[in-house]
Amino acid sequence: MDIKFTDNSKEVKSAMHDALIRALEKIGMTAEKYAKRLCPVDTGNLRNSITHRVDEGEPAAYIGSDTEYAAYVELGTGKYYPGGRPTPWAYQDAKGNWHWTAGNKAQPFLKPAAADHAAQYRQIIENELKNG
Repeated sequence: MDIKFTDNSKEVKSAMHDALIRALEKIGMTAEKYAKRLCPVDTGNLRNSITHRVDEGEPAAYIGSDTEYAAYVELGTGKYYPGGRPTPWAYQDAKGNWHWTAGNKAQPFLKPAAADHAAQYRQIIENELKNG
């Protein structure tokens, strides 16, 4: 009796990689949606700047914002940021008015968008690997 083995490992690995990348794209879009819902809005600039990207090399999905103040909103400033400035300070706004502040409390929108939905993201990966 002759037995012939066919090595399909390359095709299987390729199909799994493709399914994982599709899952990460879905996760990125979903996390971006959650972050935009949680983001505090003044002008809408911060919310509109939230995007996602998939890094196929890692592989991972990232959400974030390229605005210079996104980290301050997410993490807080001054006495509200661990290790931040403990004393109040003054600053002048664009109209020349002076203001005193001790900082701003954190208003997280990125971390909860990622961490609070881990089970859903896992399910997306499982579904894509099973059905993709």
